[in-house]
Amino acid sequence: MVVALLLAVTLFAILNPRVFLSPINLQNIAVAAPEIGIIAIAMMVVMLTGGIDLSLVAIANFSAITISTLHTAIATTDPDLANNLGVVIVLAGIAVGMLGGAFNGFLVSVVGITPILATLATMQIYNGIAIVWTGGSTLYGAPAMLGAIGQAAVANVPLLFIIFLVVAVLVAILVNRTALGRMIQLEGANPVAAQYSAIPRRAVLLKTYTVGGLLAGLAGVLFLARNPTASADYGSSYVLLVIVIAVLGGTNPTGGFASVFGVVLATLTLQVVSSGFTAIRLSSYEYAIAQGVILITVMIFDSVSSSRTKRPKKLDPQLPSEASPTEAALLRP
Repeated sequence: MVVALLLAVTLFAILNPRVFLSPINLQNIAVAAPEIGIIAIAMMVVMLTGGIDLSLVAIANFSAITISTLHTAIATTDPDLANNLGVVIVLAGIAVGMLGGAFNGFLVSVVGITPILATLATMQIYNGIAIVWTGGSTLYGAPAMLGAIGQAAVANVPLLFIIFLVVAVLVAILVNRTALGRMIQLEGANPVAAQYSAIPRRAVLLKTYTVGGLLAGLAGVLFLARNPTASADYGSSYVLLVIVIAVLGGTNPTGGFASVFGVVLATLTLQVVSSGFTAIRLSSYEYAIAQGVILITVMIFDSVSSSRTKRPKKLDPQLPSEASPTEAALLRP
């Protein structure tokens, strides 16, 4: 993914350097990547167990709608109080995301529904509730602190991008340095071995999907930080995009292995490609084609690389393959 990112940057810098390398465009990439990247990291965590969560974008929207609704309801009577309660309102939105993820985990771990079907159903449920809640219209309004975060920068680096990197580091620590992370990886790599290792499968899956919901709720907060509006259909194209990013970043679709750093690089690569296509005036449909081409190319490369590493060593042609050491000594000239 490092090579892919460098190639993408070089290509579009050559094709249209005036637009692509402009400070505004580079800042737009850094501002747009975090919300997609955090949902992709949430998808990665769930895919580590061998599952999938199609409802992450719906959860993010549900969290954003919750925050916007609470803020607007309080602001109609006391705008200052609404802004003073900004942290509480944001935490309430993230809590809604956690509850949505926990419900997914309950369906998968306790009820035993296949993850893709369980989360497809909850995606429809969350989207439906959001549409009924908002009446299908866009909600306006968010705590002032979110607008300040969305516009802030540290050394010309958007604060949203810094938050994205911090979240990535924390998730990497969770996955690689904690007992829960090890159990999540083992559950995805070998469920039978996990069972015989006395790993509490139901608890692990429930916690995994809850973490995914928490990250989706945080992504909903970033939705509002970028633009103080919330709607049920925001980011509808993200559902498949975050799966592509997770797989491109090195996540094994069958579980057991993932790389947070790889997901961050994959997020930046696809965001660079999207921005580059805009710079050279290509359509979103052509960008969708590019996503598929990039995914297939990376999967082919991984398949070829893994087949080479797994290729068995050649046996001594002078010896039968089943010969014992004693027989081999007798057969040698």
